[in-house]
Amino acid sequence: MNIFTRHLFAVLTLAITSSLTPVTCLSQGDEPGALQAGAAVIDVSPRHFPVNMLGQFHENFAETVHDPLYARAIVLKNGQSSIAMVVVDNLGVDPDAIEAAKQLAAKQTKLPTHRIMVSSTHTHTAPPTGITTAGTTAAKYRELMINGIAESIVQAHSNLRAVEFGFNVKPLAEEVFNRRWHLKAGKMPLNPFGELDQVKMNPGNNSSTLDRPAGPTDPDITIISLRDAKHKPYALFANYSLHYVGAVPRGGVSADYFGEFARLMPIRLRASAEFVAMMSNGTSGDINNIPFGSTRPPRERFEQIQIVARKSSDVAWHAYQTIPKYETHVALQMLQREITLRYRKPTSDQLKRAKSILKITDQAELDRLPRLAVPYANRTVLAAARPETVNVKIQVIRIGDLGICCIPFETFAEIGLDLKQRSPLPQTMVISIANGRYGYLPTPAQHRLGGYETWLGTNIVQKDASVILTTNLLEMLEALSSDNSGTR
Repeated sequence: MNIFTRHLFAVLTLAITSSLTPVTCLSQGDEPGALQAGAAVIDVSPRHFPVNMLGQFHENFAETVHDPLYARAIVLKNGQSSIAMVVVDNLGVDPDAIEAAKQLAAKQTKLPTHRIMVSSTHTHTAPPTGITTAGTTAAKYRELMINGIAESIVQAHSNLRAVEFGFNVKPLAEEVFNRRWHLKAGKMPLNPFGELDQVKMNPGNNSSTLDRPAGPTDPDITIISLRDAKHKPYALFANYSLHYVGAVPRGGVSADYFGEFARLMPIRLRASAEFVAMMSNGTSGDINNIPFGSTRPPRERFEQIQIVARKSSDVAWHAYQTIPKYETHVALQMLQREITLRYRKPTSDQLKRAKSILKITDQAELDRLPRLAVPYANRTVLAAARPETVNVKIQVIRIGDLGICCIPFETFAEIGLDLKQRSPLPQTMVISIANGRYGYLPTPAQHRLGGYETWLGTNIVQKDASVILTTNLLEMLEALSSDNSGTR
C-alpha cells in the first residue's frame, strides 16, 4: 500500500467511524464561548396545612405531602450570554410572584430578569400562589414559592461548570388524547350559559355518544441533555404535551407525573446524585390522558401517574441514547416581548343573565340550571370588572439549533405544532404556562366550536390572541435564527 492509498484509507475510516457515533468536541470551559451550565433543585412543598389545591370547581384541601414539589433550575452561560430556565411543580405560579422571584435571583446573580424563564408544570395538586392576605397559609406558601424559585436559580448559577449540549426528539403517542370531541346528533348538553356548543370536553367513553376529536395531539418528547467534562449526564430538560394525569391519593400534595419523571430519570441514566432532571408542560391545553372510546382496567390511585412517568422516562432514555451530536460552543440567545391583549368582556345580556342566576335561592330552580351555571355566572360578573387590557410576556430561547417558545397560557396542541412547523430553526419546542398563567389559548377556529376551554371565564383574552402570539413568536425565532453572535 503506497502513501497515497494509506492516507485515503485513513480518511475513509475516519469518515465511517464519525457517521456511526455521536459527535463530541468537549472543551474544558477555559476558551472563549465554551458552554457552561449549572443545575439545582429546591423543595417547595408546603410546610403549613391545610392548603386548598387549585384546579377544581370545589375546595380540595390537602393535609400532607404525598410526593414533594420542587423548583428545578438550569443556568446556561457561553461567555457572551447567560440564561436561566426554571420548571416548578404548580398549577400556574402567579405572574407577580414569578416577577418577585426573578428580582430576588437577579440581585444575587446579576442575571437580567428578561433572561429568566419560569414555567409551571400544571399539576392540579399544589397550593395557589396568588393569595397575599397577610398571615394566611396561602400567603405563607406564596413567600415560600418566591424564595424557592429564586434560590433554585442562585444555586444553579453557583454550580456552573463546563458542559456539552445535545438534544433529541422521540414520540410517545399512546398517552396523549385530544379531550375535545364532536358528539353525535342530539347528544350535546347545554353549556353553563344555556347554549349548545359544537364540541364537549371530556365526553366520556360511550361510543354511542362520541363522533370524532376536534383537534390533533403532539406526541413528541423533546429532551435537552447536558453532560459534564467526563461525558457524564449532568442535567436533562424534557418537554411533553400532556396535561396532568391526576388520581392522586386524596388529601395529598403531589407533583403528578412531572415529579415522577424527574425521580426516574437519574435511575434510567445511572446518573450521580447532583444530576437534575425536569419535565416541562408543552402545548396540552386540549390534551389529557383519557383514551376516549375505550376503557382502561381499574387503577389504584397514583398508578396511572407512575405508568405515564415510566413510559415517558423510557422514551427520554432512548432519545438520550441516540442524540446525534454534542457541542460545547453553541449560540445562546433569548428574547422577550410584552404583548398587550384585550380582556374578554360579557355582553349586557350575558351580564344580566349571570346576575339573575346569582339571585336564585330556590334549590329546585338551581337544580334545573345547566351544569356549572352558578360558577360561570360568578366568572361572568368578575369578567365584567376586569380592566380593558392585560400585558403578557412571551419569550424565545435559542440554544444552538434548538428553539424554545415560552407562552403564559394553557396552549392548544395545534398552536404548538404550527410553531414547530413554521420555525426557522431545525428543531423547536414550546413550553406552556411560562411566566404566568392567563387561562386557555385556543385558536379562533376552536373558539367557533365552543367548549369548556373557550367559555368566558375560562378563556379570558381576545379570541384571536393565539394569532397575535404566534406571529410575534415566529418573528422572534426569525431574529434569533439569523443572529449567530450569541449575545442577545
